[in-house]
Amino acid sequence: MTTPSDRFNEEKSAYTVRGSDQPDLEIGVAAIRGVVKTLPVRPGVYRMLDARGDVLYVGKARALKNRVTNYTQVARLTKRLQRMVAQTRSMTIVTTNTEAEALLLEAQLIKRYRPPYNVLLRDDKSFPFILLREDHAFPRIQKHRGARRAKGQYYGPFASAGSVTRTLNALQKLFLLRSCSDSFFANRSRPCLLYQIRRCSAPCVGRIDTAGYNELVQDAKDFLGGKSTKVQAKLGKLMTEAAENMDFELAAVYRDRLRALTFIQGTQTIHAEGLGDADIFALACKGGHMCIQAFFIRGGQNWGHRSFFPTHTNDVPEEEVLTSFLTQFYEEVPPPRTILLDRALGEAALLEEAFGDRAGRKVTLRNPQRGDHVKMVGQAKRNAEEALDRRLAESATQNQNLRALADLFELPGQPNRIEVYDNSHVQGTNAVGAMIVAGPEGFRKNAYRKFNIKRAETVPGDDFAMMREVLSRRFARLEKEDPERVSGEWPDLLLIDGGKGQLSAVCETMEEAGVHDIPVVAISKGPDRNAGREVMHLPGGREITLPPNDPVLFYLQRLRDEAHRFAIGAHRQKRAKNMVTSPLDDVPGIGPGRKRALLMHFGTARAVKGAALEDLERAPGISKAMARGIYDYFHPRG
Repeated sequence: MTTPSDRFNEEKSAYTVRGSDQPDLEIGVAAIRGVVKTLPVRPGVYRMLDARGDVLYVGKARALKNRVTNYTQVARLTKRLQRMVAQTRSMTIVTTNTEAEALLLEAQLIKRYRPPYNVLLRDDKSFPFILLREDHAFPRIQKHRGARRAKGQYYGPFASAGSVTRTLNALQKLFLLRSCSDSFFANRSRPCLLYQIRRCSAPCVGRIDTAGYNELVQDAKDFLGGKSTKVQAKLGKLMTEAAENMDFELAAVYRDRLRALTFIQGTQTIHAEGLGDADIFALACKGGHMCIQAFFIRGGQNWGHRSFFPTHTNDVPEEEVLTSFLTQFYEEVPPPRTILLDRALGEAALLEEAFGDRAGRKVTLRNPQRGDHVKMVGQAKRNAEEALDRRLAESATQNQNLRALADLFELPGQPNRIEVYDNSHVQGTNAVGAMIVAGPEGFRKNAYRKFNIKRAETVPGDDFAMMREVLSRRFARLEKEDPERVSGEWPDLLLIDGGKGQLSAVCETMEEAGVHDIPVVAISKGPDRNAGREVMHLPGGREITLPPNDPVLFYLQRLRDEAHRFAIGAHRQKRAKNMVTSPLDDVPGIGPGRKRALLMHFGTARAVKGAALEDLERAPGISKAMARGIYDYFHPRG
């Protein structure tokens, strides 16, 4: 069977027609009509492209010719689609075998191109899972994100990293499975702290045999697979037997494990027993804004819930928004057997076919009308409405702050993109620059950037020089990637954590870059570095102070503190990485095995560096040629 990805790579499936660059509805319709003449009446995916070749919209169709023809009937289109057609100058068509294939390919392309006229799943970061790895004699339990390449059982998705961490902590108490890396496991000579606090059974040093550990692994699989009652009964029986045999210490161990199981069961906010594996979705709409609430049920247990706020939903019917959301959501997450919705979807059968193909088994979409499942969907609906109300309230406050900020700094309009910069280092070492981004929707964490300070001319510890390097690199890249400023990546306001010196360095850098129209403000703490007495420094020497209880001051403090938090975090990551590096890492031909052999033989990397050639030759696993290479690396000849 031909996959959507295969189809996407077939050049023979693409048809392209180009028109004039003049932004006109008639020209857009003419470009689409030129494509229609070549289209087959078969399933596929189409992309609308503008004059620059950027993707405006991705759509799928059961019959391409019929679907694309609709865009030439302008009077029947909404204002939103008319704007899209007016910008269209070419189209690319990809044919598929079935409409289900087209649906899956559509989701892939939307995720890749993020077109401005498609409904977009805004929170598209990968979801965390619990992974029970089975590529070792003693399986390991761990948190996992990203591609599922490791051999083992994956359980999830979980709503957040915090929910995974809490569950993992409880699972360690409950099943005593190891969480350490294979290299750590292989080099233990005595139990680690987790064994002492009863969170691991210490298979690394033989405190449990293979059969006993495999029994714990099976119990974990039963529990995560929805058989918690079976595990609970087993632990209760073992605790009773230990108490009857007067082995109260062992009975206390089983008691603690039962408490861990009860903790996990107690975190279930909705009663999902008997539902098996299912996801529940409900949509709320108010004032043109939408929220989709999701509950993740696996093995009859609720693994958390999350609110999503899809973008580009203006003038889009709610059913179409939910359909598009589901296709993009299950591009990343394996679909469960059952999907419960708060409404019936016209394309439910097509979604079932597409999700079933992707999962390799039957997937059912249901809109329950009676029973406990209606209550679950109702709870998801209430959560969606409450989350949307909170979002709208936060948005109103955010917009109020941005308007006040525009008035304070005399900006031409309310800023849509604010960039805040800060540096972090310790006496010039592990220096990092950081940029955070904020706008009407709050912090845009996917737009955050960190800059490793690396230019030779930047003196370590010189905050002004670091700021110059960060800003020059930032605007050089912007000028290269988006010289016409059409992407929305150019800031409307720069905030700098610092005083007059940092402000002067930034203004000089922007002057050299030829950027003259972006307002810059530096924020320094007042006397004794007291929060609440900050001074805003503007070009030309103007300074502004605000009353300690001013809402705009609180907002500016939040922006500055977020930049400070991100900068310190980036610095600590770099410092921690450098602390675990070894001089042996850079020696040619030295891999993990030889590095371990050298450290086991000499004790430290410093001892290896100072060893004589004869001593290196006597190290296990090190040939004479390799010993000569190591010696010459640390003792270069003049």
